[in-house]
Amino acid sequence: MECRSTGGKTYYLRYADAAGRQRQFKIGKVDDLTFAAAKKRAQQLRSEVVMGGDPGAAKAVKRATPLYKELAEQHVEHARLNLKSFLDVEAIVRLHLLPTLARRPVNEIDSRVVGQLLASKRAAGLAPATVEKIRVTLGRSFELGMQWSVPGTEKNPTRGLGKPVQNARDRFLTPEESERLRRAAAKSDNPQLQHIVGLLLLTGARKRELLDAQWSHFDLDRRSWLVPLSKSGKSRRIPLSSAALGIIQQLPRIKGCPWVVANLKTRKPFVTLKTGWSRAIRDARLPGLRIHDLRHSAASFMISSGVPIYTVGQVLGHASVSSTARYSHVGNLDLLNAVEAGAAKQLI
Repeated sequence: MECRSTGGKTYYLRYADAAGRQRQFKIGKVDDLTFAAAKKRAQQLRSEVVMGGDPGAAKAVKRATPLYKELAEQHVEHARLNLKSFLDVEAIVRLHLLPTLARRPVNEIDSRVVGQLLASKRAAGLAPATVEKIRVTLGRSFELGMQWSVPGTEKNPTRGLGKPVQNARDRFLTPEESERLRRAAAKSDNPQLQHIVGLLLLTGARKRELLDAQWSHFDLDRRSWLVPLSKSGKSRRIPLSSAALGIIQQLPRIKGCPWVVANLKTRKPFVTLKTGWSRAIRDARLPGLRIHDLRHSAASFMISSGVPIYTVGQVLGHASVSSTARYSHVGNLDLLNAVEAGAAKQLI
């Protein structure tokens, strides 16, 4: 018991750690604990030391454990430096994670806490895919924490939680619809829209990948397009078909402008295509069509032509085959048409 000149008294346990260094662990003030209670706690701590533990080190780790707010700030900054989609990460963290978890130490965020959070988001009417993004983003915070040896992130609390059903709305253009869209885009006030639509349909690239593409990324002799930083945070190469090369060779080149499909007025990448796109899908009689649906359509055209799903996934830059499996029904339709044709032949 430490007795201070001010009159304060505190119980401590003194012990040697595994390295033989003298340590001191505060048990509590005399005003808060009886001698019997302090002695019992000291015996428990002594047993822990004998078994190889270090109460002081454990306490230091607890003090070093950050709040989720601090881990989230590091996560968002990491995304800003490494992902083109960092704004999505920032929005999920700011709108859905920080309001509930900001003041919680990360070691207190367990599967029960995460389950309650996700359940509340579903009850609030969020789409299943949005709820899944929240789960994945929180899980990524802990994965990064483990990589950075952040105390309290040794376990990922999102693991083992069931994934909600995805609400992905896939729209696949037919060849006839694709042609209507191309014609409508060619009449747009935005002269670059027809090239953008054509290249997205022929390459399966994401909109932002194309709008940010530079001439230095293209090797036309090798028919290859380098995407330096894709959504996954890695670079990838997109092969260019003869039709895609034809469009690229027709693109206007602006002296001193590095962008492949630049805004001809600003000579910078387009921020949005909303006005021209809305008019094009109206003229093509394709209400509700999204630009991202051109990527789905590119995949469906390849699969309908007999290209294996694994190969299509590589073209699209999918990290796993499961991401491409959503297009499998396109191939199944071709198989169904084949057996129907065979059956019809037998009935003649």
